[in-house]
Amino acid sequence: MRTRRAARTRRARTRRASPSRPRPRPPRRPRPPRPRADPVTGRTEWPDGSPDSSRAEKELSSQDPAERARAICLRLLTGTPRTRKQLADALRKREIPDEIADEVLSRFEDVGLIDDAAFAGAWVESRHHGRGLARRALARELRTKGVDPGLIQDAVDRLDSDQEEARARELVDRKLRATRGLERDRRLRRLAGMLARKGYPEGMALRVVRQALEEEEGEDTEGLEEPF
Repeated sequence: MRTRRAARTRRARTRRASPSRPRPRPPRRPRPPRPRADPVTGRTEWPDGSPDSSRAEKELSSQDPAERARAICLRLLTGTPRTRKQLADALRKREIPDEIADEVLSRFEDVGLIDDAAFAGAWVESRHHGRGLARRALARELRTKGVDPGLIQDAVDRLDSDQEEARARELVDRKLRATRGLERDRRLRRLAGMLARKGYPEGMALRVVRQALEEEEGEDTEGLEEPF
């Protein structure tokens, strides 16, 4: 009897002395995507690309064409301005009748949700300062967005030749170090070609590159081969 009691006591002491091993936690299950209520329409929308995005498409397909068109436009405009043509193309792909699309898009223009003039102005400001694009390249991009030629002209005219030339010089100054060690003709072609791809006129590009090579690098640009 004493022997059994002593054995139980030893086992109890051993259990208290030995550290307890933490139990492994089961892996967390990813939370399913949650719908959100559109602040304008009040309808439930599912995140794009989620397994339930088809549910949103089915919900839209059950609406009448005008409601579908409004919902599609609101979703596309969330966080990203778009031109009227971009939205019209999106509605056409979703088989919204043209007359209904025109009516909805005109209404969006009336309330300021579509503003191609503001879009063009913001595009020029952003792409000129961010990417260094010149007026010619900016106009080309806006044409692909479907902006009216008159609005494009108004937007790019906000940049004058002095602004363009100053931005071109900044771009060349950034690339000068990377072209050191190249032959003068090749260096001129590479720098001037970079400006040409960004839409700068040939004469301006050549003048800016020559000035940069002479002032910053001490290069003699007399007799250099024309890059274009």
